[in-house]
Amino acid sequence: MATKEKNIWILIIFLLSGLVIGGLLGEFASKVNWLWWLSYGQSFGLATPIELDLSVIIITFGLMFKINIASIIGMAIAIFIYRKV
Repeated sequence: MATKEKNIWILIIFLLSGLVIGGLLGEFASKVNWLWWLSYGQSFGLATPIELDLSVIIITFGLMFKINIASIIGMAIAIFIYRKV
């Protein structure tokens, strides 16, 4: 059972790495004329953060996702690498 849990955590790390690296490559590709399509994507989440004021402490919640074509390709490559390793 521990090996299966370890594999799930490794898969999550691979997916997040593919998402971040792909997103960065998509942002860089937006400046190249023939690679502009890699930066095409959508942002979704909380546009303004939500604050919870408890008088003693203020907690701020916010979450925003920005997905582009390059990040989707990065996640697909991460899954491929995970299956091979």
